[in-house]
Order: sequence, then C-alpha cells, then structure tokens
Amino acid sequence: MPGLSEGLTVRRGRAPVAIGVAAVAWLAAWVVAQLLITSVLAVTGESADEFPSSIRILAVALFASWMAYLAMLWVVAQRVGSGDFRADYAVAFDGRDLVAIPIGVLTQLVIVPVAYVPLRSIWSDTFTADRLEERTRDLVDVAGDSSLLLLAVLVVVGAPLVEELVYRGLIQRSLAARISEPLALVAASLWFAVIHFRLLELPGLFVAGLVFGACLLVTGRLATAMIAHAAFNATALLVVWPS
Repeated sequence: MPGLSEGLTVRRGRAPVAIGVAAVAWLAAWVVAQLLITSVLAVTGESADEFPSSIRILAVALFASWMAYLAMLWVVAQRVGSGDFRADYAVAFDGRDLVAIPIGVLTQLVIVPVAYVPLRSIWSDTFTADRLEERTRDLVDVAGDSSLLLLAVLVVVGAPLVEELVYRGLIQRSLAARISEPLALVAASLWFAVIHFRLLELPGLFVAGLVFGACLLVTGRLATAMIAHAAFNATALLVVWPS
C-alpha cells in the first residue's frame, strides 16, 4: 500500500550520525529543554518540585522543551546528516503501520503489566496498579473537564512524535551504526526509560521502549513506533479517564 514513504529513500536501521555526535547533541538539547521548562515554571509561579497546577502551563513548558529537541534534530540533519530530515530519521508512513495501534494497546494492557509480575511478587506494596497509574490519574485530575482535550493532545500526539524522533530516530539508529541493531534497541530503550527519572515506572518504560524500537527495527519506518507510542499513551489515559 503506497503511503507517505513513496519516493523517499529511508536509511533502514542506521542514521548517518555517529553516536558521539548524537549523544552530545541530545545532551545540549536536554539542557536547553530543562532551562526552558524551569523558565516557564518560574514566570508562571510554578515550582519544579511540585505537580503542575494547570495543564495549560504544563503545555507551554512541554512545547518549549520540544522545540529545543526539534531544533537540535534539524541542526544535526543539516550539519552532519544528509540534510534530508525525513531520511535521516526514517520519518516515513505506510498504511501497514496502522497495525501498531493494537500493538500499543496490548503493550499497555498486557505486556507491561506482565513485566511487573515478578517485581510485584517481591515488592507487593511498591509496584501496585494504583501506584503505577498515579501520575496519569493526577494529570487527568489537574486537567479537569476543561483541559482534557489539551492533555490528550500533549500525551497522544506531542510526546510520541518528539520522543520517537529523539530516542528511536536519532539515538537508536545512531547506536546501530556502531553496535548490532538488537543491542542498539536495548541501549536506546534503557536511555529512554532512565531519562524519565521515574524509578517506579522505569521497568514499564523500558519494556515499552523495546516495543517501540522493535516497531522501527522491523519496518524501518519511524511512523510505526510513533503510532504504537501514541496508542500506548492513549490507552493509559482511557484507563483512568473520568466516566
């Protein structure tokens, strides 16, 4: 089935960027993103140590940070890549990529919960379903009825698009230029999980990262990973969505 990938030469598996360059570029973007988030929170009177009091403020902070990452990706593509953003990060879509929707749903409802079974058998009071859903529930509660749509856009559209570009399009594919693709998949997934700084959610994020990265690895198209990630996040929202 023809799609947006028609006529586009995607470098399957590897990015034309050395991992050292990718790591330095990522670090620079991460630092700038944190400074922008801190600045937005300071201007609006929010504290970086507390949960946001408004989804609108969170949206501004996240948008500012995403711009830092997107700018970094564009600079890397122009300066050390081929200059073709879509080809450098495997940004292509085919109708078959929609199979990633059930993959994302199953990852949220089945694969990640199964990954927590052995942990829950050891630390039964730590890895409970309620604690794992706590952050999502808090976001929904803060959003209220007036900002639920904005929250959905942030979680289901913005986050999957930017994070997949960074951690799969840049990091995983750059790692694959130096090490085997399976090892690159594991390393990028661990990177993705750790950088969220949520110890409780780290195992689930790592497993989800493996699934998203595998989608890219199998198809060679980033759209598959993006769609799986979007479906994964959407399912998490729907599970706690107010009735």
